[in-house]
This record gives sequence, structure tokens and C-alpha cells, in this order.
Amino acid sequence: MVVFSKPVDRLPVPLQAVLEPVTSNAQRQPYSKTKVIASTAIISLAAYIANYIYQKRLENFDSQIISPVTPLSGTSRKSDVFEGPTPRNNKYILTVPYKNRTAKVTVRPTSTETFKKHKKFFPPSTSGQRVGVNKVFFKQLSAILKVIIPKIRSKEVIILVLHSIFLVLRTWLSIVVARLDGRIVRDLVAANGKEFLKGIMYWFAIAIPATYTNSMIRFLQSKLSIAFRTRLTRYVHDLYLNKENAYYKAINLDNRIGGADQFITTDIARFCDGLASLYSNLGKPLLDTIIFNYQLTKSIGLAGMMGLFGNYLLTAWILRKVTPAFGKLAAHEAKLEGDFRAAHTRLITNAEEIAFYNGSDLELSILDRTYTKLIKHINSIFKIRIAYNMFEDFLIKYCWSAIGLLMCSVPVFFPSWGGRGGRQELDGGNVYGKERDRTKAFITNKRLMLTLADAGGRMMYSYKELAELAGYASRVYNLLAVLHSLYAGEYVPTPRPSDFPDDQEFYSLGDIRGEVFYGYDGLKFESVPIVGPNAGNERGGEELIKSMNITIRPGEHLLITGPNGVGKTSVARVISRLWPLFRGRLSRPEDRDIFYVPQRPYLSIGTLRDQIIYPHSLADMIRSGRTDKELLDILHIVKLSTIPDREGGWETQKEWKDVFSGGEKQRIGIARLFYHHPKFAILDECTSAVSSEVEGLMYQHAKDIGITLVTISHRPSLFKYHTHLLRIGDEGTCEFSTIGTEQERMTLDKEVATLEAKLKDVDSWKSRIAEINMELQLNI
Repeated sequence: MVVFSKPVDRLPVPLQAVLEPVTSNAQRQPYSKTKVIASTAIISLAAYIANYIYQKRLENFDSQIISPVTPLSGTSRKSDVFEGPTPRNNKYILTVPYKNRTAKVTVRPTSTETFKKHKKFFPPSTSGQRVGVNKVFFKQLSAILKVIIPKIRSKEVIILVLHSIFLVLRTWLSIVVARLDGRIVRDLVAANGKEFLKGIMYWFAIAIPATYTNSMIRFLQSKLSIAFRTRLTRYVHDLYLNKENAYYKAINLDNRIGGADQFITTDIARFCDGLASLYSNLGKPLLDTIIFNYQLTKSIGLAGMMGLFGNYLLTAWILRKVTPAFGKLAAHEAKLEGDFRAAHTRLITNAEEIAFYNGSDLELSILDRTYTKLIKHINSIFKIRIAYNMFEDFLIKYCWSAIGLLMCSVPVFFPSWGGRGGRQELDGGNVYGKERDRTKAFITNKRLMLTLADAGGRMMYSYKELAELAGYASRVYNLLAVLHSLYAGEYVPTPRPSDFPDDQEFYSLGDIRGEVFYGYDGLKFESVPIVGPNAGNERGGEELIKSMNITIRPGEHLLITGPNGVGKTSVARVISRLWPLFRGRLSRPEDRDIFYVPQRPYLSIGTLRDQIIYPHSLADMIRSGRTDKELLDILHIVKLSTIPDREGGWETQKEWKDVFSGGEKQRIGIARLFYHHPKFAILDECTSAVSSEVEGLMYQHAKDIGITLVTISHRPSLFKYHTHLLRIGDEGTCEFSTIGTEQERMTLDKEVATLEAKLKDVDSWKSRIAEINMELQLNI
């Protein structure tokens, strides 16, 4: 609510008649009903105009509704705006389904310069910081506000201004209603039917802008929360999903935030809801307190107001002393909610494996235990609130009401201290007129006092909300601080243990001295150890390979082999910069010239076409001039040409991980490789579920189109497609060698083929042995 603290004599004449009716019929001036209705209509019209301006301004920020949804048909609609970022552009368009139409949303990614500028506002939190309404909270809140309100000319500022206008308008209307209430009761006591009915008419007239104002306040509060959440979520997404792979680092290289999904989907929403409601629940009562105190000072005098002010201070001091640590409790509740959510996510992700093991009973106990911990904590909060709410209600509802009535009696019993009401008592006049004036003054003051008590109560209640907001702010700040650190390549250092051997290299994430050079036409390792980061381990990183010194040039295909667990995939992680380079020097191609096909196939949300071109969007495909016919040719190479017809075409959307078999998933991964056609490819056991014949065709085609292969595999049949071999041993050793001449490779191929043919007969030999053993047992 908002108030205009303008003296009554400066208001329009019709409103003066409503707010300050005179006590004498002889002095009462006739006023026009038309003017009163016109004034009320002007208030309503102003509110509607403000809302209209707000809606028009939002059209410049939010989505615009465009044409009905029709499926994209490959390259036949190049004139349309497609999803995805545009190269060398600071914004891009997203098309989002909206009811039976499509919404076009303009997204402006956060720039690298902005992240660098904000980095200083988000230093990592120190352990043991107390969560509550303190200096740390206001510092964290100030940092977050720089994200959600980046500049004066932003959507959030527009909403705040409009929200403030309606808050002021509601406070003004509260004063109008209070005085109108007093006038109606006065006329009722005086048995003045005509004036009483006029007051009722004015009451209904003022209800139109009042109800609209209340509705708009709730609407703008919700819009403000959504605006905060949108701004903060997009900022976190830009910081979380980028070329620095902060999302991977947060899971595998840092243990400061567990369950980032809980932070992003739940904690940010709760923080934004709390912040938006706090502005309304704290700003409006604060404004009410100032305006109503001014009005009451004129009515009951300075002494009465000093008593009320002392009551506020005493109540605030008492509540601050007895308020529990709601911020800490809220932060712990959010963590337990995240644990419960993570347990369910883990069950969904590993449903098949758990079913094979018949592990439902154990998983049920894990879920029950996680939920029980959450519920016990919530119940403990409820129990704490019983005593606190009792004491709070006693102070605010009953003590304040009693003190308010005492203050209202000051003009009657102590007229010399009673302000305007006291002066009316001292002015004389007939008894009947004084009684009517007392009634009017008491009803007006009582309504103002009740509204003031409500405002004070909401401010006291807001302290509890502020404490809970501090808990959510702590978690959101911690998320942003960690993501900023990971984006800048900063990790939590691990101190060297005193008992760590002096002759061994100690690897800490706080001591990364390796150098990576981009743009090299090949792969070159110079004294590079392969080290597992082991975030949080007091013994530091685990050295998997002591030192690598190899060079791979275009056309030199490398096969990496060795026992399980020795670090074969770790080599790919270092090349892709998922793991830091602790020591040595790595020279590698640019990101656009190298492509990775991991061991576990990943199928994204989207159409069948999206599975082939991933991580490109349809917009990228159109801009590069690629066609569906090329995709079909690629599927023919990997022996999946029947997939489009089988699944209903390129535009079909399904849960593809449940549609394709294991072999089909891996061949989709190779199809992506052929679509992107990089100079170098890192293949990590990506054809283990594919037959040897199809596997050979795919490897040969990759070589024929000029892709240099770095393959991690155990299959001997892949030797013939590579020129170099890297054998990794159990003791951190590696041996790099040339596989041999063409004739030597053919001889080796024959030997491999002979061994594989013999291995095919192993099952039949085992079966014959079992039959012989059975016959021997029968003879005995």
C-alpha cells in the first residue's frame, strides 16, 4: 500500500468533505456527489493507466507471442527464427511453445566481462559463518542484488517503481477509509440518515480503487519474484554451463556444493519469493508506520505517540532476544530437502541396475531414512514456533491493542496532552456534540491504531521472514561464489600432510602449474603426468601415469590400451580440459577441431535430428547449409538408415535413451562424429556394443574422410586401424610405440583373426566337456 501524506486541506474539495466533515449542520457545506464520484474515477483511471504502461514496457523485455506452432521441416523454412545462439551476436532467440502458439524470447547471455567484474563481490564463504540477520547477510544480499538488478533501466526497476506506487496508493486509501469509517459512525450515532446513506455510497465508491490496488499489489509481487528468479537463474545458467565446464567441475573437482540442482531449482526460487514478499511485507508497514504515526500525532498528541514509539522499541528488543535462529534452520531444511531429492534422482537414474539386484528393500530404507531426517527437522521447527508464536501474538495482538486503547484515551482524560482531540475537548460546546466528536475521533483513531498495529506486527513478523531469507541467501550466495571460483579456474587448495613422503610429488588443486597451448596441429604431451584430482582428499591427487611424452600428428592414429583402472579415460579427460593439467605442457588443437565420443552414449531431449547433430541446434545446422539428406547418408554409413522411417521421421520426439538399443546408441555417437567431421577424434570404448564388421566399416570411413583417431579400447581387432600404440601399465608407466609396417600389421591381423575364430569354439568345447563328465558319472 502506498500513501500520500498530504494535508487534508490540500486535497480535492470532495475528498475533504469525506475526510473532514464538520460537526455543525449550519457549517456543513453542500458538496456534489458528481465531484466525489469523479475524484474516485480519476484514482481508478490513474491505476489502470499505470498498469497499462507496465504491460507495454514489459513487451520490450519479455516474450512476444507469434504464429501458431507448426513443426519445423528441415531446410524448407530458412526464413524462420530458429533456436540457438548466433555467432558473434550478444543475444539470441528462443522459440518456446506457449498454449497453442509459439513464443519468441530474446535471451542475452551474460558476458565474460560481467563475470570478471562481479567476481570481487563473491569471495568464497569461510567455514563456521553464522547464518542470520547480521553483517554477513547484508553483504551477501548486496552482492546478489547486483545480479538481479543490474542497472536502473531494467524490468525489475520498473516493477519495483510500480509496486511502490500501488503501495503508496493503498496507504492513502487506508487513511481515507479510516476517516470515512469515523464519519459513518458519527452520522449513525447522530441518527442522520441522509448523511449516513451518503457515507455508505462513498464507501462503495472507494472500494473500486481499493480492491484494484490490493489485487495489483499481489500481482506485482508475483511478477517481481518471477523477474528476480529469471534474472538470477539465467545468470547462474551462464555461469554454470559454459566452455569452462563449471557444471562438471562443481560435481567432480569441488565438494563445496552438493546437489547443484537443488540450489538452482529450489533455493533460488525460495530466495526470490522471500525477497519479493519482504519488500511488500516490510516496505508497506514501514510506510504505514510513518504516515499513520503522523496522523495519530495530530489526533492524540505527542505524548501518546512517544508512548507508542517506546512500545515499538521495547517489543523489537524483546523479540530480537527471543527469536530462534530461523535462518540457520531454514538453510539446514533446504539441505535436507536436497538430500531427499537427490535420493529419488539416484533411484530413477539407476532403476534398471537396482531392479536386477532386487535392491528395492534397501533403497526403500534409504529413502525412508532420508525423509525421516527431513521430517524430524521440520517438526522440530514447528515445535520451536509454538512457544515463539504464542509469545509473539501475546505481545503484538494483545499488549499492543491494550496500549493503543490507552493512547486513544489520552485526548479524553488528559486533554491538555491530547493534540487535536484534546483541543476539541477544551473548546467547549454542547455535550451531545462532544459525544459525537469523541465517537468519530475514537473510531478514526481506533482504525488508524489497528492498521498501525497491523503494520507493526507485520514488521515484527518480517524479522522472522528476514531470518529465513538469510538462510536462502546464504545458500544462493555460496552457489554463486563457488561457480565464480570454478569459472576462474580457482579450486580449494589441499595442504600437504606432514607425513607425506618427501620424495613424492604432491598434487593439490591449489597448485596447478601445467600449461595448455591451443592451435597446435596435433597432440603433444611434454612431461605430463595424468593425475586424478580427488577433491577433498587430504592426500591430494592420485598419480595415474607418472609422465607422458608423446606426439600425434595428423594421420597418425593412436590406440590406447591397458588394464582396467590404470587411467586410459583419464588421458581423454586431460586432453578435453575436464581435469586440470598439474604439471608439464600440453599442445592441442582448437575446440572446433577435436571431437569426443564417450564410452556411455548420451541422447539429448529433442527430435531424432537433434540426436545426430548434437551439440548443434537446428539453427546451427541451417546456418552451415547442411540438409536432412546428408544426415540420412551418415545413418547409412553407420547402418541406421531405417531409423527415420521406423521412428516416424526427423521431427519425432521421444525419450531416445529408452528407444535405441545399446549398439544403436553407440552408432548414433559415431554418426555425430561424421556429421561434425573434426580433424581429431577421441573415441573412448565407444563401439563395445557394435559388431566387429560394422565397427570396422565405421573406423575405416573415419580414416577415409581424414579424421585422426585416438582410440581407447581393449579390442585387438582395432589394431589395424591405428599406427601407434600407447600401453599403460599398473605402476603408472606407459609405453609408446609404432604398431609396424603394413605387412607386419597384416600378419598381426591374421593372427588376431585365428585367435578370435578359436575363441568362438570355446563354448562348444565347454559343452562337450560337460557331456563327457555326465557320461563318466553315469558309468560310475
